Amino acid sequence: MQPFLYTAADDSATAIRVAAADPGARYLAGGTTLVDLMKLDVEQPTQLIDITSLPLAEVALLGDGTLRVGAMVRNSDLAHNEWVRTRYPLLSQALLAGASGQLRNMATTGGNLLQRTRCLYFRDTAMPCNKREPGSGCSALDGANRGHAILGTSEHCIATHPSDMAVALVALDARVRVLGADGERVMPVADLHRLPGDHPEIETTLRPGELIIAVEIPPLPFASRSLYLKVRDRASYAFALASAAVALDLDGGRIRDARVALGGVATKPWRSATAETALRGQAAAADTYRAAAEAALEGAIPRRDNGFKIELAKRTLVRALSRAAGGGQ
Repeated sequence: MQPFLYTAADDSATAIRVAAADPGARYLAGGTTLVDLMKLDVEQPTQLIDITSLPLAEVALLGDGTLRVGAMVRNSDLAHNEWVRTRYPLLSQALLAGASGQLRNMATTGGNLLQRTRCLYFRDTAMPCNKREPGSGCSALDGANRGHAILGTSEHCIATHPSDMAVALVALDARVRVLGADGERVMPVADLHRLPGDHPEIETTLRPGELIIAVEIPPLPFASRSLYLKVRDRASYAFALASAAVALDLDGGRIRDARVALGGVATKPWRSATAETALRGQAAAADTYRAAAEAALEGAIPRRDNGFKIELAKRTLVRALSRAAGGGQ
């Protein structure tokens, strides 16, 4: 671990001012990812700006039905929040599927959105990695890539995005509220993460010094019929090989509307508009779900070890839709 300065921020304005003045600074919240990467010398911040004292730990239901979640709300608290459990069960399920109880007690909403990939080559400074060292190459392309992405990839990076929570938020049309030197702005969570393209080292659309202050989830009545299904190598403390976040609006036996997002298979949380289109107006039946799954995985690019993810993701989505239609059983 490299030497660094430590600054405890008393307010958001101070935190942003310090961060904007130091390009090497990083915000410290729960630290469940950042500190690990610092120990590995993957992250080498010049300064840590501690934001744990900022008043960003409230969950509030706004007048228009939007649920506002402060960036410092702990994952455990959000997963067990009654509004989340009843209005957006897929979000609670996604949070409880992530990490371990101890980590969920520390991890924060903002930090979860910004967690970095678990690609072994990214975390090993002895190996080439375009995300860590632009222009050095992508070791995963021809290396051990069983857990890597099949959607949203490029010839420069196939690292999988690790967040479960972000997949659920993308399915729910959630927005992220950020504060920076130029003031406050709001964007869809779907627009927060970038595809790797030619610059996998640039992972988000955040501007220098910007701080996530809240996530806002709009009212979606049919999200009460929703589900997050995660398939992984073991039942606890493992990242997704494939996951699906779904919500269905049913009218008798037909699907009026749907939300579909995939995790574990893409370089960012993957909302599938094509799958949603394939579901709308169709019978809530196995053939419909399979057609949606085929649409969702169209264009997937497998590598040597991860081709199994295509069929796995399809089956995961079919099962998630079937269970959601049946009330989550």
